[in-house]
Amino acid sequence: MIRVLVVDDSPLMCRVLGKMLESDPGIRVWGTAGSGEEALELLEKGRPDVVTMDIHMGGMDGFETTRRIMESERPLPVVIVSSCWDPLEVERTFEAMAAGAVAILPKPANMAEDGGEYEQELLRTIRAASEARVGRLRKRFPDPGAPLPAAGKGRVKIVAAGASTGGPQALSAFLSGLPAGFPRPVLVVQHMAQGFTRGLADWLGKITPLRVKIGAPGESLSGGTVYIAPEGMHMVLNRSGDSLRFSDNPPLHMVRPSVSVLFRSVAEVFGKDSAALLFSGMGADGAEELKQLRDLGAATFAQDRESSVVWGMPGEAVRLEGAEHVGSPSVLAAILSGMMAGNCNRTEKMDNGERR
Repeated sequence: MIRVLVVDDSPLMCRVLGKMLESDPGIRVWGTAGSGEEALELLEKGRPDVVTMDIHMGGMDGFETTRRIMESERPLPVVIVSSCWDPLEVERTFEAMAAGAVAILPKPANMAEDGGEYEQELLRTIRAASEARVGRLRKRFPDPGAPLPAAGKGRVKIVAAGASTGGPQALSAFLSGLPAGFPRPVLVVQHMAQGFTRGLADWLGKITPLRVKIGAPGESLSGGTVYIAPEGMHMVLNRSGDSLRFSDNPPLHMVRPSVSVLFRSVAEVFGKDSAALLFSGMGADGAEELKQLRDLGAATFAQDRESSVVWGMPGEAVRLEGAEHVGSPSVLAAILSGMMAGNCNRTEKMDNGERR
């Protein structure tokens, strides 16, 4: 049984979420709280398995409440349930992600009618969160501010990355570890709830040294820029590899955009002259394609189990022997930066998570 604490200052929203959650016989509402202070008091008396967290509340907001939960001796998986139309709320939502929240969902647009698909997404997210690995906030990643090799020209001409649950934290640690002069474009597919992708780009752009934007059709690719796939569209390269294309082809692995689609395009256009990374996330999106890229001679990377919120996508890539390097996001950033500088130490190569 998955026990959930619902935190929201709207009694109506607490009831709506509670009804949706308890439609699953394997989930029950452990308690409700109308403020951050009340939530922390309840957590002193007992421990649910997952917390859903509103952001804007009277008194202590969801960001501060999440930070305190994740800094406690016994952190818990926190799922942000937030309005996505308010720019201020979106910004605070991603601050909560930086504080350790594992996933984001919008609030139901129409509480009286918005059941069905939203309810199923809520239940899937809660089940995934209940299995997430969370650690105390200050221990999640090694220091991403450690000195890195200077970037320079190397055989890697493009970098592609994929992530899902836990991905925003991983991407922030990885991108923060790349130098401002990183010479190649970075293409990113992040599975994200509808309405939050632009907020993700804005948030990453404020905390990383690279330019971060949503990819646009026909846009020429530039070094030192991160291009995030827009919502509901697969992102691929044109035949010459110098600009982006998008398609509304059917979802793959039940998602669109799909990491697999991006990786296939990178393999076709750049082959061995590429680098690809898989970060925290459920499922296997991109795992087989990472193996294909490695077989072509590309540089391939997967986040390690210890730093992943959900070791699904990267774990499957490791199982398939698709990852040449396995480590935390900041360690992978250091390896890639060294590789771009031509200083990659081959003795540091890892396979299946072990040095050799």
